[in-house]
Amino acid sequence: MNPGKEKNKAAIFIIAAFVVGVLVTGAAFYLLPILQSTATLQNTGSNPPIQAGTEVIAGIVEKTSPAVVLIQTSVESKSRSYDPFFNDPFFRDFFGGRVPMDSGPRVSRGMGSGFIISKEGYILTNEHVISGAKKIEVIITGKDKPVPAKLVGSDFELDLAVLKINSEGDLPTLELGDSDAVRVGEWTIAIGNPQGLDHTVTVGVISAKGRPVSVQDRNYKNLLQTDASINPGNSGGPLLNTGGQVIGINTAVNASAQGIGFAIPTSTVRPVLDTLINQGKITRPWMGVYIQTVNKEISDYLKLGSTEGVLVTSVVERGPADTAGITQGDVITEINQGKVANASDLTDLIRKMKPGQKTMVVVYRGGQKLLVEVTIGEKGKIEG
Repeated sequence: MNPGKEKNKAAIFIIAAFVVGVLVTGAAFYLLPILQSTATLQNTGSNPPIQAGTEVIAGIVEKTSPAVVLIQTSVESKSRSYDPFFNDPFFRDFFGGRVPMDSGPRVSRGMGSGFIISKEGYILTNEHVISGAKKIEVIITGKDKPVPAKLVGSDFELDLAVLKINSEGDLPTLELGDSDAVRVGEWTIAIGNPQGLDHTVTVGVISAKGRPVSVQDRNYKNLLQTDASINPGNSGGPLLNTGGQVIGINTAVNASAQGIGFAIPTSTVRPVLDTLINQGKITRPWMGVYIQTVNKEISDYLKLGSTEGVLVTSVVERGPADTAGITQGDVITEINQGKVANASDLTDLIRKMKPGQKTMVVVYRGGQKLLVEVTIGEKGKIEG
């Protein structure tokens, strides 16, 4: 055996192994980002698996966008009409009221978005998109002309509305997903008609959940926040997950900041959808009082001996409380045998009741404990 030849073979083997190792490692570093960009990440909820990658997003948009519609409204107006792209209370609020005016006829025209949720032709959108509209039409992909739409049901507080269209042939639809299962940081896709540019697509992530936002006289308590661009005309359009399901209804944008948009989560939509379709509105229990949580100053002044309870600061005339004899200055400490320690307690207890239900209310008045029977009313409805 030649020792020199054996050493040469060993050296060649080591060099070859080193080269192969370098090539494999380099290939791994090159391929890893590509593999990661198209990998399927398992979600913790009931939504479809979360996918990433531009090809996946393009596929979702191609599949879902036909179900997104452009909504056109006409509202009778005694004043000059607004530019239709800015005829949206959210954007008027965020733009500081600087709304472009035109010199056209005294009919306000609005634009917004919506999406078809059933083969029967039901469409979901925002209440503010169709508020006050005398005429509603939707433009659907593949249709030669606008399709008349009928308002089936709406709710101001939740800012939700359901429209109905009659159209020949099968309609494309979108499925409602589970917004509770969505995690902060997940990819989202917004489709809508900003500035009337139909089927515009923007992509971002969920920035936060459960955001409280106030716009004009509407108070939202549980919005999804996203950095996907949402502009005038996007209102009412879908916010999608990467499984192609709707997780929110695009609603508002903060024009004073970049990348801050909001959407109503499907967890808010699902419980009320059938009610809006079948009854046309959401009925809420109501007692007709304005209240303030008792603090130390109020307690000392009224000599209550405790800070538990709510002070009635005002009573709605002919409302349930007024009819029952509750007056300004009363302190409510109990309702329907449930303790009322603060304003939230009273609101929560009334929310669980039904209009027409009789309930016993414990109040303190002038140092005396009184028991008052109140018939819970329907919010927005005055008897007599």
